[in-house]
Amino acid sequence: MTYEQFIESKTQLGADGGFEPTFMPDFLFDFQKHLVQWAVRKGRAAIFADCGLGKTAMQLVWAQNIVEKTNKPVLILTPLAVGAQTVKEGDKFAVECGQSRTGKVAGKITVTNYQQLHKFNWQEFGGVVCDESSILKNFDGEIKKQVTEFMRRIQYRLLCTATAAPNDYIELGTSSEALGGLGFVDMVNRFFKKAEQTTSRSDEFRAGIYRFRGHAEQNFWRWICSWARACRMPSDIGFKNDGFNLPPLQMVEHVIKCKTPNPDFLFDLPAHGLAEQRSECRRTLTERCEQAAILADTKNPVIAWCHLNSEGDLLEKIIPGAVQVDGGDDDDFKEETFSAFSAGQIRVLVSKPVVAGYGLNWQHCAHQTFFPSHSFEQWYQAIRRSWRFGQKKQVRVDMITSEGEADVLKNLQRKAAQAEQMFQNLVRLINNELRIEKQNNAVNNQEIPSWL
Repeated sequence: MTYEQFIESKTQLGADGGFEPTFMPDFLFDFQKHLVQWAVRKGRAAIFADCGLGKTAMQLVWAQNIVEKTNKPVLILTPLAVGAQTVKEGDKFAVECGQSRTGKVAGKITVTNYQQLHKFNWQEFGGVVCDESSILKNFDGEIKKQVTEFMRRIQYRLLCTATAAPNDYIELGTSSEALGGLGFVDMVNRFFKKAEQTTSRSDEFRAGIYRFRGHAEQNFWRWICSWARACRMPSDIGFKNDGFNLPPLQMVEHVIKCKTPNPDFLFDLPAHGLAEQRSECRRTLTERCEQAAILADTKNPVIAWCHLNSEGDLLEKIIPGAVQVDGGDDDDFKEETFSAFSAGQIRVLVSKPVVAGYGLNWQHCAHQTFFPSHSFEQWYQAIRRSWRFGQKKQVRVDMITSEGEADVLKNLQRKAAQAEQMFQNLVRLINNELRIEKQNNAVNNQEIPSWL
């Protein structure tokens, strides 16, 4: 091994382990073909594309290429109730796929939800896809361990999500680990160090309690580029945005007055700390739900988001025709209810973002009510069920809060602004590194000076 080869081996740039795609149907847009071709050639890749950019179609085409290459089926993992939607998309595009919850292969492309993964044998599959792979960011979670263990034995792997790192870049390490690259801890040790205790926000690349090591930032993005592509619009990767322009989003804030006086204060004041905020949430539960019921009293479809079981129960009771889906319902009821809402058989759906906030396409609904929480990802994913490419109407989201929850709403708005800036940087820096990579790979003939 030469010294140059030794240095190159330390860069952690994953080599291409895939092949030239053999199946590239016309139903894909140009930018989708570009991403799928890259992912197939890569073999193990991540596509961080915003909601509505066609990740389901892309992963189905990617999976079909793996099937034709390996003569083995591909397993697609989805959040609960998204599996049926994926199979429906497969039927639409004439890509053979089936859904299974028993651990048995249901077709060349088998779709199941993450909770059923333990029933499947990895040896039966030539590839695996993680839809809405942001579930892997919870790197202490049991599901993440199961997914990583299952995927590490399979040659071809694909991650697809719109929110790869909702709050900071440090969460990208869990995606790399699932693809067989640097593990989370190794990534932190290589590119980051503990941030100094300071109130300064001048370093826009701060990641939680970590910040980039000196001169590590460019190498970090070069490493990300070796296994991931990110885009919010087709133009982010050099294509036209025709047909991918979102309608306006109208956010309307409603501050309710609680009928029950606060026993600790003469006036309603912003609650500080989780204990006070939870107490305020329970104290104002009836008034917030009543306001949501008033706003949902229309002839149009509405999604009424909640966070507590008591909120969901009351919303279902006071909103005519509302149907609630909570975490305790069985899988069949969840899928049947979501399908009925999609088909217009149910006008008002009541659920939590953790239950129904991932992967589902509800462009037919342009009105939501939402109780703010501290989770930006839950808010983003919930809103994007309706406000996504393919939506034709202006989307209205009624944010219902109380005077005591002012700090909760402010924190959510701060996280939203921070995440927007972070994803802009993610797209900009990844694409910038791609341009640098192309420039560095260019062959330039150098002329030797006459005096040498």
